[in-house]
Amino acid sequence: MSIVKRNNGSLLPANPRTLFDDFFSRELFNWGNNNFSSTLTTLPSVNIKESPGNYEVEVAAPGMEKQDFQITLEGNLLTISSSKKNQKEEKDDNYTRKEFSYQSFQRSFELPKNVVDEDNIQAKYENGVLKLTIPKTEEAKKQAPRLIEIK
Repeated sequence: MSIVKRNNGSLLPANPRTLFDDFFSRELFNWGNNNFSSTLTTLPSVNIKESPGNYEVEVAAPGMEKQDFQITLEGNLLTISSSKKNQKEEKDDNYTRKEFSYQSFQRSFELPKNVVDEDNIQAKYENGVLKLTIPKTEEAKKQAPRLIEIK
């Protein structure tokens, strides 16, 4: 394996996995080593499915609550972010123990232009999975698949 040195001194393989390879090699609920971003923060796995009428995005985020998420649409950039802070304190006669944790992530997806019905996007969080339903516009639903000629 060839190694490439970056300006910040870190070493990377000469042929790092592509985003496409990374997306499809993750397991839905694997929060282990192969789910870390380049900044060493944990990123939830995402499934994206297209049907004739809409897109469905599923984000695996167990242990969160629906109020921990923020979903924004700016132009055609859909951003899903979350942050959660847990704090626990126990006191006894001779000791005090205080534990805390902080989880956060942000994922952004570029939606196709003039295809998405922005006003009717729905989100639901259930059983550790955030599910977004992104409907297509009526015009996009009516478009027949384009046949690509092979030369």
